[in-house]
Amino acid sequence: MNIRKNAMNPKHEVIIITGANGFIGSALINKLVGQFELIGLDRVASHSPPPAAECVCIDLTSDDGVKASFERVRYGYGDRIASVIHLAAYYDFSGEPSPKYDEVTVRGTERLLRHLQEFHVEQFTFSSTMLVHAPTEPGRPINEDSPLEPKWDYPKSKVKTEQVIREQHGEIPIVLLRIAGVYNDRCHSIPLAQQIQRVCERQLVSHVFPGNTSHGQTFIHLDDLVDAMVRMVERRKTLPPEMTLLLGEPETLSYEELQRQFGRLIHGEDWHTREIPKALAKAGAWLENHIPLEDEQFIKPWMIDLADDHFELDISRARTLLGWETKHSLKDTLPKMVAALKADPVRWYHENKLKPPASLEETTCQPLRENSSAD
Repeated sequence: MNIRKNAMNPKHEVIIITGANGFIGSALINKLVGQFELIGLDRVASHSPPPAAECVCIDLTSDDGVKASFERVRYGYGDRIASVIHLAAYYDFSGEPSPKYDEVTVRGTERLLRHLQEFHVEQFTFSSTMLVHAPTEPGRPINEDSPLEPKWDYPKSKVKTEQVIREQHGEIPIVLLRIAGVYNDRCHSIPLAQQIQRVCERQLVSHVFPGNTSHGQTFIHLDDLVDAMVRMVERRKTLPPEMTLLLGEPETLSYEELQRQFGRLIHGEDWHTREIPKALAKAGAWLENHIPLEDEQFIKPWMIDLADDHFELDISRARTLLGWETKHSLKDTLPKMVAALKADPVRWYHENKLKPPASLEETTCQPLRENSSAD
């Protein structure tokens, strides 16, 4: 809560990042350090944003809480804000309806905008998702004008919030970022980590898939996402006053290709995957999630309906407006993910929020022998 009162003579322009404790927020703060005065807004948590940012606690579900947070910002930094990068949101892979999608993501954003009207804000950026779009087919990339068809509560909440922002941003220029799945060299992507775990442990379900294995989803390396956000801040005065941008890699790896790569990298062998009927997969997922004393499984019946969905992106607008290109690719990063797993399996499992096997010494995802092939 330490706020320096520098409103009369600020050293740098002010950037506010909500969700500052998170995976993206922390990386963005570390990238912007030294260039701006950084304020990290987040809930009270066991850890704080990187020390480069001043920490201001905020409760997006409370009018009084948001008001108090911005009173602290005004006291410490005045009423001019170069950019607000709004990353905070609610998400849950259980598939169960939750009022928090509306309370945190939709109404929380509405509260932010309402209080920001009292400041001079040069840019407000909302982190949305490519999943707001209807899926496509291989070879037919989605662009920002493609139809919207969110299929579960998380992307539905993003669509609602985008609409709120369009209606209530007033004179504040806005950017709606529709972002692909984010990963880094140690993975930190829930779906990718789950897939790696299934192959690593040679689980039976790692050999079956309830959808078209030639389909897949686009991802984006954390460093490339942060680079795009930095460029967006730097070019804020020349960008359109209202714009939507898709951010992701131009290449989409199919589920089959990912399976093949993980099999070779982890075990030195091709990984055979069979397509199975959705009804059978749903029955199996339901049983796995209802067996007494068993840990809850990641795969839920509702996910199986989405198994055929394919996402690949046309990022030409980001190229044109930001001068941005991806410097990483998921395909080239897969070996680094697996190398990190093999170097320290316990750490990798914990970092990716996975439960390690009872004995990692007995798990099958041990380093390959020198004569094993991982090409």
